[in-house]
Amino acid sequence: MLPTLRQLQYLKLLAEHGSFSRAAEAAHVSQPALSAGVQELEKILGAPVVERTRGAVILTAVGAEAVKRAEDVLARTEDLVEAARNAGKPLSGRFRLGVIPTVAPFLLPRTMPGLRDRYPGLRLFLREDLTPRLISALKAGQLDAAVIALPYDAPGIDHARIGDDEILAAVPAGHALDGAGPIPEGLLKSEDLILLEDGHCLRDQALAAVKIEAPRGEDVFAATTLPTLVQMVSSGLGVSFLPNMAVKAGLADQPGVVMRPIAENAPHREIVVAWRAGSSRAAEARLLAEALKLD
Repeated sequence: MLPTLRQLQYLKLLAEHGSFSRAAEAAHVSQPALSAGVQELEKILGAPVVERTRGAVILTAVGAEAVKRAEDVLARTEDLVEAARNAGKPLSGRFRLGVIPTVAPFLLPRTMPGLRDRYPGLRLFLREDLTPRLISALKAGQLDAAVIALPYDAPGIDHARIGDDEILAAVPAGHALDGAGPIPEGLLKSEDLILLEDGHCLRDQALAAVKIEAPRGEDVFAATTLPTLVQMVSSGLGVSFLPNMAVKAGLADQPGVVMRPIAENAPHREIVVAWRAGSSRAAEARLLAEALKLD
């Protein structure tokens, strides 16, 4: 015997909610029905998948591995259903798209109207989040595609190019680096920098490009968003990095902020649409990348 999709779904929901009652509610079944489904799954696997305690539900090693594999099976099954429903109608129906925060507010407002005109049957569900969580959601089948920035190491993920986005330096007016043209190599120092908080790929990509380590210490400022970062630069707190798409959108049009190229060979990030390798919606993700192309 093989596990049923329903049993795998029960286990996945149990792992997500950590409770039989909440998992049953999410599955729209009674708690006894969900419990019976999990018990039947354990019989088929020949091992317990959860440890039942009064306070919580804890996955066993077998259960954790089963959840990992169940997520892939369920994601591929959902792909199959969606592909069958929209056969011959590319980019129609539900499409779940993730976008990183350093791209979403600058790319989406410019491209969404044209995308809706080109694909009127598309129902786009957007999720803004950091790259690691978007990649995890892709692999778990919670997203169909995601707009991320490379370089980023993500095995099991394919991608299609949207375009390049130069990384620029934002300098406070009157700072020693205030001026015109590219910043000479070696002048940009770690102690000059204020950055996005750890987890934003733009932070890591910019630091890698200029070969500088992130500033350290308890008093180091870390912004959660680019607008906050620009405000801090405008206040004279330090130098930072901005993507060119944000500068073009007017984010740096504030008193006291001077934009400069970082080097003659300007560092950049590659913006792509990424999807889980083997996804049946890969062709649609490629179409989406074409529709979102940078100028």
